Amino acid sequence: MREQNMFLCLTDLLDQDLSAYEYFCTLDSNIQDILRRQEGDINSFEQLQHRVNLLRASNFVE
Repeated sequence: MREQNMFLCLTDLLDQDLSAYEYFCTLDSNIQDILRRQEGDINSFEQLQHRVNLLRASNFVE
């Protein structure tokens, strides 16, 4: 299990956590756009994964 590191925002997370950056780069561009708009609410890799799962589960994005 990964230790949950907290960052200031999504940009900070992606700049400092290679796993989070690589994961983000694999996402569809529409998901990336939505996540960028919610930037301040995503402070860890786990939150990033959770937010993506919620978006996919809501069928908001494909």
